[in-house]
Order: sequence, then structure tokens, then C-alpha cells
Amino acid sequence: MIAGIRAWQRRTWHDRSKAARVELQSMIVWHCSVWIFSVSWLGLPLVSDLHHDRTALAVGGLLLLANALQCAAANRLLRPVLDHYLDRSAMPPRTLWTPAALLALALAPVLVLHALDAAAPATCLLALDAVLLPFGMLYALVVPMRVFVRRSAAFGGVLMVTTALVRMDTTEAVTTGVMTALAVGFCLLTSRCGAWTLAVLWEAERAREIEARLAVAEERLRFGRDLHDVMGRNLAVIALKSELAVQLARRGRPEALEQMIEVQRIAQESQREVREIVRGYREADLAAELAGARGVLAAAGIDCTVSGPTAGLPAPVQSALAWVVREATTNVLRHGDARHCAVSLRATDGRIVLRVENDGAPDGEPGRGSGLVGLRERLSEIGGTLRAGSAGPGVFLLTAEVPLPPSAPSAAVPGGVSEVAS
Repeated sequence: MIAGIRAWQRRTWHDRSKAARVELQSMIVWHCSVWIFSVSWLGLPLVSDLHHDRTALAVGGLLLLANALQCAAANRLLRPVLDHYLDRSAMPPRTLWTPAALLALALAPVLVLHALDAAAPATCLLALDAVLLPFGMLYALVVPMRVFVRRSAAFGGVLMVTTALVRMDTTEAVTTGVMTALAVGFCLLTSRCGAWTLAVLWEAERAREIEARLAVAEERLRFGRDLHDVMGRNLAVIALKSELAVQLARRGRPEALEQMIEVQRIAQESQREVREIVRGYREADLAAELAGARGVLAAAGIDCTVSGPTAGLPAPVQSALAWVVREATTNVLRHGDARHCAVSLRATDGRIVLRVENDGAPDGEPGRGSGLVGLRERLSEIGGTLRAGSAGPGVFLLTAEVPLPPSAPSAAVPGGVSEVAS
């Protein structure tokens, strides 16, 4: 049972992007808001203040029923209205007809209670805002802001005139206009501003995805260009010399053997150059990866500290540890909800120890992903080890140890390290 709940939490929260988490939270707040204000602004004041005669009770019961239907309709339509605002899907033109009809059905009892003095004026004004909010939160996402404000002002003017005719009181009419303006402002602050924030977050999410794709495409282009520069020339020479060798062989010339030996030499040289290109493509720079990790984590709102200089480490050691830093940074961003990450590098007993510790680790058994398996294989090639697991409640620790070659200076990474925070 507990495992099932944790799996559900991971699916609904930890596996979501930051923008998706904000959207889920916003949807929960919007769904709850209409009911909270319905209960606090309409239900509780009306029950405690309503006169106990049959007419007043009947009108009050009709008002509560209409407002409950408003809240239910608003909850059902919030998702399609938000998708319409975010340009995910088109909204049918008649979507708001039902909320508009329910608004009219709820406004009528409010005006009747006001006209009959069946409830205090303050209760009627709170009830007015309670019935305006469910429709206003939807309508604010459907039309442009200027149109919403202009039409809301016209609607508020109609309510003010109606109140003045019903109550024959200018002060209450002005108060009705003020309460209508407050409801309009609340709808703009909650639904419109929240939806605009979501639109900005999703745009930033798409921009990061595009940037990542462009970086991958640029690296592929570089690799393809280098490979073409090396292999294009060598393959052209091999083709020419092979053709020459064929012609010489047909004529029985001994020079054909020399040409084939030259073809063999060029082919072997091409293999060596391709290996160098691939090796350079796969090798990573530790200093660059540490700087990149600080920048990426800081951009994601995660405080990152890095301690330990990298100068003097052999190239194979730097490359292996750089891949560890890259994978650890990816895991911090993807699998947890960290607020702080600490990366330390130190030398001890002829070995380089890299530790990456972060908070906000999800529940479960970490350390079994394919990325960490690949790191263990990469480190094992140079005699290194990798450990990953929980270091306390909500804390994840990844430790990589790599032996220093005998020729490397033992003080490549001094014991007293300088710390850089970002």
C-alpha cells in the first residue's frame, strides 16, 4: 500500500517538469478557491443571517443550489479554458453558455433577498461576489484583458442601476459597484495572472528544450565536419591509388604492389585519425563540467558549492570524473527537488575522490539507473569505483574514486581546497 502511494506521488509530482508542477498546483488552487469563497462568502453568512420565513428560506435555498452548480461547472471547465488560453486546443464557442445561465440564475435570488430585506446588505454584497467569481475566473481566460475589464465595467454599471432601483439607495448602489470591482480584480489576479505565469513558464521550458536540441545538433555537426575533413581526403586518395593499382596490375607492372601498400598505409592512418576524433568527441573536461554544473543548477534555483581545484589531474582521470559530474547534475535536476548541491574533489592515498551530495532526494532505491551503470563501467576501465545511495533523510550522495597513475603528482589536488559558491 505504501509503495503504491509513493509510486503515485512520483508519477504525479517527481516525474513532472517544474512548469508542470506549477500548473498542477495552480489547478488545485483554482478548483478549491471557488468552493472556499462559496462557503465563506455565501454559505456561512447566509445561513447565519437569513430570515426564517418560508419565502426567504426558499430564495436562500435556490441561491445556494445555483452557486453550488456554478462551482461544479467552473471546476469542470477550468481545464478546457486554460488549454484555450495556452493555445493547446480550441474551445467550442458555446462553452460558457452554461456558466452564464447559472450566473443569471444565481443573481436573481441575490437581488430578491436584497429587495425583501431577507438578509443584511453586507450578506447580500458578499453573496454577489460569491456568485460572480466562478464565472469571472473562467471568462477572464477566454477574452482579452481589455475586453474583460470593459465588459465587467458595463456589467457592474447594470448591477449598480438595478440595486438603485430595487433599494432606492445610492450608497448601496455605489457599494455594489465597489464589490463588483473587487470581484473583477480578484478574477484577474487569480486566474488571469496565474495563467499568464504558466504561459511564461511553458515558454521558458520550450526554450530550454530547443536550446538543448540545438546544442546536440551543433555537436553532431562538429563531429560530422571533423569526420568529413579526415575521411573525405583519405578516401579520395585511397580510391585514386586503388584505381591506379588496378591499371598497373592489368599491365603486369610491379608498381601495383607498391600502390596497394600505400593504400594499406593510408587506411591504417585513417583508422588512427578516426579514433582520435572519436576519443576527443567522447572525452569531457572536468573544469568545464564543474562550471557548467554550477551554472545549470543556479539557473534551476539550486544553490551549488564546488570545492577542489582540477589542475594537474591526468586527462583520463579528468574525463572520467567529468562524466560523473555531468550525470550527477542531470540526476539532481531530473529525479529530485533539491535546494542545495555540494561537489567536492580531494586526493587521498593516491586516489581522487569526487563527492556530489544534494538534498530533496525522492523516495525509492536510487543508484540503479542506466546512467549510473554506464558510469560504473566507464570508471572500472581505469580502476575506479562508484557508490550512490541515501546519506540521510532526503539526502542523496554519489561518490566516485579513481586511482592516480604512478607518474601523476600526489599533490595534484591539495588537501586544503578553495571553495566557490554559486
